[in-house]
Amino acid sequence: MIRTDKDIRYGFIIAENITRKYSKTFYLASKFLPRDKRYALYTIYAICRISDDAVDTNTDNYRTKSLEKIKENINLAYTDNKTDQKLIDAFRIIVQTYSIPKDYFDTFIEGMYMDIYKNRYENFNELYVYCCKVAGVVGLMTIKVLGCRDKEAEKYAVDLGIAIQLTNIIRDIKEDFSRGRIYLPKDEMEKFGVSENDIVRGILNNNLMELIKFQIKRAEQYYDDTTQGIPMILDRTSRITICLMKEIYAAILDSVEKNKYDVFSKRAYVPMHKKISITLKILSKGKYL
Repeated sequence: MIRTDKDIRYGFIIAENITRKYSKTFYLASKFLPRDKRYALYTIYAICRISDDAVDTNTDNYRTKSLEKIKENINLAYTDNKTDQKLIDAFRIIVQTYSIPKDYFDTFIEGMYMDIYKNRYENFNELYVYCCKVAGVVGLMTIKVLGCRDKEAEKYAVDLGIAIQLTNIIRDIKEDFSRGRIYLPKDEMEKFGVSENDIVRGILNNNLMELIKFQIKRAEQYYDDTTQGIPMILDRTSRITICLMKEIYAAILDSVEKNKYDVFSKRAYVPMHKKISITLKILSKGKYL
């Protein structure tokens, strides 16, 4: 068990509140984990969420300054210097306890800078690099906390992060454009006959529907690939958590399809009764999980 003082525990509470507010799916999935692992993942999520929020608000200059401050705090957590920030102090305990390399967070911050300076992607290779930085590396952080019996599990952890990021991109086409970003690869938009003007005007035509179907198939393939990595995770509670994350996020794609690919007037989400159904189905696997 992680030994903490009052201030560190308060830092964990801050992290939990951020997670509960902004990631209901992750928060639900985490409930099957032991306390220490839960708070470790909440703390990692909170740092990543604060970084993400920094690049989604205000001007480029403000975003850059905010991200620089977050980077300084992450660097501080990898030193023995005292801070007056309870969340950062809690974060320090986590990266020390689970031996999470600082390189992971450096890579994540690089991805956040991409959101400030890059708003179009020529092809999937470019988008893949972005997804690896902002989501694949989070999979690596997660596997450090959960533990695995085979280093190959890291590849599948990255794949799950990419699958989730691709799902977010599909769901949030309208929201991302309102921030000046289009993550759909330009060459694939051209291939399917979709223009930026279609997205500007929120036109759901057959071409855009086919493009979204294509993006969904790619994301589903990444989800399918991660299945091989789940048995490599050490304990059953961690495997349950990963299965829940995988299945519930993948169900967002089902919701997009149910909405007939209308990502402009309907936000795809997984209702609670569906999340409960997925949870019960996973738990029913019993000793085979």
